[in-house]
Amino acid sequence: MAELALEFAGEWFHPDPQDVFEIGREGDLELDDNPYLHRRFLRITHDGGLWWLANVGARLAVTVCDAGGGVQSWVSPGTSLPLVFPATSIVFTAGPTTYEMLARLAPAPYAEIRTEEPEGGATTIGMIPFTVSQRQLVVALCEPMLRRDGTGLSQIPSSADAAARLGWATTRFNRKLDNVCSKLDRIGVRGLRGGTGGPAANRRARLVEYAVASRLVTAQDLPLLDADGADDGEAAS
Repeated sequence: MAELALEFAGEWFHPDPQDVFEIGREGDLELDDNPYLHRRFLRITHDGGLWWLANVGARLAVTVCDAGGGVQSWVSPGTSLPLVFPATSIVFTAGPTTYEMLARLAPAPYAEIRTEEPEGGATTIGMIPFTVSQRQLVVALCEPMLRRDGTGLSQIPSSADAAARLGWATTRFNRKLDNVCSKLDRIGVRGLRGGTGGPAANRRARLVEYAVASRLVTAQDLPLLDADGADDGEAAS
């Protein structure tokens, strides 16, 4: 039987395959007193030879990704998926706070998918290129998470704060945020657009979840915050 271990904020938890392991404001892994977080949000069980992660909340979704950033799933309320990789990142947002925990499984039925670090000033995902300034925007929103030491929680900057961090006007930031979300939406990243085609209210949170879990940006990209991205096709980006 594979053994499962969960890390959150430097603390390790070891679910018992004979019991239900619950995560939320209350449960076996108590996160914090965030009123936006469900009392019982995630449930881990062992069934049929596999460990399962279930979203038992009513409003929040969860981003689950292998440690290499190659396979990602969006777990909506009422759904579940098996944990099959040696290391799995579990990321979700409740209100202004984003949480990340790491699940380690040994032995694991599947190997991790490693992704190569991008070279040069552009990143391409699914044939979608990102300009320097678009990557700067993503890094600015993810900065608190990228500067953490390991897993845990962090606060997502407001658009105004992230724009100020880059020395941009808020209107420029919001325009580029529209473009980044539209590009990712076109390659199938869920949760970045509203049901009628308008921007989702929580798109900044969803963008941070996706970017961190998929390794679209990492701590190595933090120097981009001080780079000059004004010459990378401003009118088109």
